Amino acid sequence: IGELIKKGVISQDFSQARTYINALPPEELLNIIKKEEKELEKKKGATIELIKEIKNSISNTPYSVPKIRFIGEDELENYLYKQAPKWNESLTHGDSLWIGFQDHSFAEHYQAWIDWYWKSSAPESIKLQLFTNESSIEKQLQKQGYTNRLMKFYKKNHDLTASTWIVGDYLIMLITNQRPHYAIEILNPVLAKNQREIFKTLWSLAK
Repeated sequence: IGELIKKGVISQDFSQARTYINALPPEELLNIIKKEEKELEKKKGATIELIKEIKNSISNTPYSVPKIRFIGEDELENYLYKQAPKWNESLTHGDSLWIGFQDHSFAEHYQAWIDWYWKSSAPESIKLQLFTNESSIEKQLQKQGYTNRLMKFYKKNHDLTASTWIVGDYLIMLITNQRPHYAIEILNPVLAKNQREIFKTLWSLAK
C-alpha cells in the first residue's frame, strides 16, 4: 500500500476513525509517467552539463593525450588489413609520407600484406620511405615495381630488430624477428610529428 501511495495509484482517507484506501481515477496513472519523465529530463540535463565540462577539460589540456594499443600475434595480421584504411586517411590529411625503419623480418612474414597494400589499398599520393636491413626479401620486393615504396638499406653496425613506422598521426612499433610477434600503436600527432622530422633528416643524409 505504501508503495502504491508513493506511485500515486491509490490514496488514503484519514477523515474517519478508520483509514480507508481509495483507488484513484485511471487517468492518474499518466502522472506516474509524467513524474518519471521529469526525473529523466533532470538526469538528461545533468548529463549534458557533464559532457560540456569534459569537452572543456579536454580542449583546455595543454598536451595531446596519446591513445595506446597493444596487438598480439593472434590478431596482428588482421589488424594490418583493418587498420590500413585509417592509416591512409591520416596520411592524406598530412604530407602523405610513410617513413621510419622496418626490420626485414616483417617482409618475410607479412609479404602477402605488403603486396595487397600496394596493389589494392595504397592511394597514389602516398610515398613510403623506410630504412631496412639488407636482405634478399627486400631485393625481391624491389623487383615488384612498387614505385612509391622507397627503401634504403641500413648498413651500420647496429643490431636494429624492431620496426618503427610513422604513418600520419600514428606511431607503430612492430616486433617480428622473434615469437610471439606483436605491435604497439600510438595515436598521437605530437609524437608522430617529432619522429617524422627525425627520420626525414636521416633520410636526406643517407646515401
